[in-house]
Amino acid sequence: MATAPDISLDGWLSQRALRSPQRSALTFEGETWTYAEFERRIAGVAGTLRAGGVARGDRVGYLGFNHPSFLVALFAANRLGAIFVPLNFRLTGPEIEFIVNDAGVHTLVVGEEHRALASSIRDNLCCTRYLFADSPPGGEPVAPEHASGAEDVAVIMYTSGTTGRPKGAMLTNGNLWWNNVNAMLTMDVAEDDVTLNSAPLFHIGGLNVTTLQALMKGAHLVLHKQFDPAAFLKDVPRYRVTTHFVVPAMLLFVSQHPDFAGADLSSIRMLVVGGAPVPESLLRLYLARGITVLQGYGLTETSPMVTFLTNESALQKLGSAGKPPLLTDVRLTAADGSLVNEPHARGEVCVRGPNIMAGYWQQPEATAAAIRDGWFHTGDVGYFDEDGFLYICDRVKDMVISGGENVYPAEVENVLYRHPAIAEVAVIGVPDDTWGEAIVAVAAVKPGAELSLEALQAFAAPHLARYKIPRRLEFVEALPRNSTGKVLKFDLRARFGTGGFLAETTT
Repeated sequence: MATAPDISLDGWLSQRALRSPQRSALTFEGETWTYAEFERRIAGVAGTLRAGGVARGDRVGYLGFNHPSFLVALFAANRLGAIFVPLNFRLTGPEIEFIVNDAGVHTLVVGEEHRALASSIRDNLCCTRYLFADSPPGGEPVAPEHASGAEDVAVIMYTSGTTGRPKGAMLTNGNLWWNNVNAMLTMDVAEDDVTLNSAPLFHIGGLNVTTLQALMKGAHLVLHKQFDPAAFLKDVPRYRVTTHFVVPAMLLFVSQHPDFAGADLSSIRMLVVGGAPVPESLLRLYLARGITVLQGYGLTETSPMVTFLTNESALQKLGSAGKPPLLTDVRLTAADGSLVNEPHARGEVCVRGPNIMAGYWQQPEATAAAIRDGWFHTGDVGYFDEDGFLYICDRVKDMVISGGENVYPAEVENVLYRHPAIAEVAVIGVPDDTWGEAIVAVAAVKPGAELSLEALQAFAAPHLARYKIPRRLEFVEALPRNSTGKVLKFDLRARFGTGGFLAETTT
């Protein structure tokens, strides 16, 4: 009888190190490790964790910026059959307390810049042990020992929490493996790729859109501590970067950097963007530079791949999130649960496949509400065109009903982003006695620019139905965003949800 392959994180990484020991695996701040060196460090940290009492099923947390020690701790924990819990380094002390204690973290690994924060909340945490990311290994190195199976939880990744408390999505070894198989069959990941990652590794996009795929394939990962447009524009030509995952905000900030126009970005064959719908004007800006930006769609709970737009359709289907990969099914449902089959008819996106999470950590009711009859209900609204390409409209909760009409803020934002005075904009609905909800645009304008409500309405009128045009305009220095770049619309609704509908101007 054939033996099933070890598809755990540590299983495939250790096998990659055996097959490609001298290939460049990881570059960080000018230092490069081979796969052999990467494996040696994983073995050492696994020994440190074991010496500190970490055993199968225990949770190992990580608090810190992007750093090679994050990935070493991830694979080392998996080698012991433990569960890795990455922490959002931008959270406040009380928010970190909640996640650490909710997950029941046994050992917390802390990066240098976050020692003070960890120390300030240490007495409130359940942790048995604390390690500093730059500490030398202790204990005997641990060789691969197949301690974690396909169905075992590898990572508990807490959702970004744009509303309410974050929930811990339990991602198994199998979820991550099959997501990467899906991606390799769809995105043509190559062993000679150089992927740059500056998105936070605690987020599923930073960890598992190109990062883990590159390591599985034996490619070269260039890791940045955090996103910096100038560093991106410098390191793409320096390392001849071929792929990179970005969220829309990153695309926007890079395009606004003064060095963007003259930067050598010729090595890039694929920028993968996800996290939110991308304004078409931004996609076309990059296209004018000869850079193909391919939208993918996914969530933490789907490990994350749901759909992807391949190169062959990038121009014809600009703005689409593409089609599902081979191993994933996608369908749309109406509010009453019935299937939505007509082209361009909108419904909630539901996903089925081996990449769907095992559930939410210690939240059976939330799990049962999200996964029904094997289908994960995303909370996102989308539609398929006649050719089966998916377009994401917005979040169900962000949809505005004005005068009985459904308004999807992303559609309105896509138009408003074309206005030359606007640097960034978000559209929300606020209570209105006449219309139920009214459309409000919250904008940050470019330096020296002027904008009025009347001018914005006139600009939008040729492109939007009257009921979709903002009736109020508010200004901010910058839109509030969470750590993954998503606009915190609940913050905007709380701030601008009341008040008169008065036009404002700014310079």
